[in-house]
Amino acid sequence: MLNFDYCNRTHYVYGPGQRSRIGELLKPLARKVLLHYGGGSVRRTGLYDCVVDSLKAAGVEFVELGGVKPNPSLALARKGIELCRTENVDLVLAVGGGSVIDSAKCIALGVPAPQDVWEYYAQGLPIDFTPLPVATILTLPAAGSENSPNTVITNEETSRKLAAEHQLLRPVLSIVDPELFLTLPPSQMAYGACDMLCHIFERYFSNTPDTQLSDALCEATMRTIMQQALVLRDNPKDVNAWGQLALSGTVAHNDLLGVGREQSWACHRLEHELSAVYDVPHGGGLAVVVPPYMEAVWKANPGIFAQWAVNVMGVTANRDTAGVIREGIARLRSWYRAIGLPQTMQELGIPADADYTAMAHAACHDENGNPMTLPGVLPLDQPLAESIMRAAVAPEA
Repeated sequence: MLNFDYCNRTHYVYGPGQRSRIGELLKPLARKVLLHYGGGSVRRTGLYDCVVDSLKAAGVEFVELGGVKPNPSLALARKGIELCRTENVDLVLAVGGGSVIDSAKCIALGVPAPQDVWEYYAQGLPIDFTPLPVATILTLPAAGSENSPNTVITNEETSRKLAAEHQLLRPVLSIVDPELFLTLPPSQMAYGACDMLCHIFERYFSNTPDTQLSDALCEATMRTIMQQALVLRDNPKDVNAWGQLALSGTVAHNDLLGVGREQSWACHRLEHELSAVYDVPHGGGLAVVVPPYMEAVWKANPGIFAQWAVNVMGVTANRDTAGVIREGIARLRSWYRAIGLPQTMQELGIPADADYTAMAHAACHDENGNPMTLPGVLPLDQPLAESIMRAAVAPEA
């Protein structure tokens, strides 16, 4: 196990009906907030009115900015930054899923930043200042942004989707109310569950030895995600299943499962290129790249992949290691299919003749064109990245 430094400051409030407490919970934290949200669903479900009424009742002033879309845009975040500066906002309240929360974190980062906010994503400039605090009301369990220090934003001008990280980007408050998930379409549940699972894969498939505790925590969380997704496929109104899935999504990405071990993020890096260029759903892109990634790298550390196949996928360890691992990957593919996820580039809406060379190049080079090798059981370079992407292209009939 490696040395680690872990701090988690988020006040996490869970339960049906807890959304109405947002005003009282924010009152000690902020005088004026930016209410940041996405499209019409927040209004259609009555959540917008609930939040506004609660803020007014508590005497918390607010300005608002809607319009966040999946794969949140740098342009809208820049608009939010200017609004916060003009209005002297002292906290950003995200009401939405991972895209809204990522956009809110970008805004919170950019308001006090001495440089343009994109430079902290593209150039990795040090965040040696204090971002605005962020609070969230989660409407879609998936990204784990409600408790993570991470943010991802898309620069539509350059078709780059990049991440930034800082401990002060962990929300100070997150409300997780499972009643808000009951109207989600099946595809959103499936994309979210896939994203959660991959957040754990990026930490679990590691060459770091002596990680028995975090191995077990990872495996239990993966099993819970897969089980509860199937429950919700059959009964999308099951509040308790939504609660289990939501908590799993939080734990999957608040980095508790990654302490003391090397992490990869190769699959996310690959998917970010797909969604930056083709604007595909993040969870769908992960479902397409994860199985060929596993097939390409498992021989570098068959022990951890066999352990996963047995302990998570339920494969009986009564055959050769390669057979156990291949059966585990096959079962993962079957689970993806069972909850309605794509398995090929074409099913995702990406053509067979897409420029996979260019996307693999972008995945393995920084904004200055310098090559990068991403860590993992087998380090990811451009040739490996391209081979994984092409392996996800369905053969022509």
